[in-house]
Amino acid sequence: MLTRIDHIGIACRDLDAAIAFYRRTYGFTVAHEEINEEQGVREAMLKINETDGGGASYLQLLEPTRPDSAVAKFLEKNGEGVHHIAFGTADVAGEAAAIADTGVRVLYDTPRRGTLGSQITFLHPKDCGGVLTELVQAPSPGTHS
Repeated sequence: MLTRIDHIGIACRDLDAAIAFYRRTYGFTVAHEEINEEQGVREAMLKINETDGGGASYLQLLEPTRPDSAVAKFLEKNGEGVHHIAFGTADVAGEAAAIADTGVRVLYDTPRRGTLGSQITFLHPKDCGGVLTELVQAPSPGTHS
């Protein structure tokens, strides 16, 4: 079951400038920054709000660290802007399998490491109304890496 909108990913050419814009314009704070070598991005998670249930919504700013990364290719083709939407789930592998059973293509055979050690996979945008869709399972407490 999808439990929330976890984040919206935004591709940018200059992470520091994008952070400054969102901080100055909306007052968002940086909750986390990291480099994800596997995905080829430097990223920042900007906290938008917190819910009564302890969850939060984020903007994920993504700057490519190499020209062959998916985000670099996106920027080359589309320019800066919304890259993907991510839905939270308690079981990314199970949710991906259930969605695949409906005919939607899942891009990874097994979930991969995401921000803060989360488990992620993506759904093909051509099967999701043109929207690259990510499924995110938050890491268990104490397993951040």
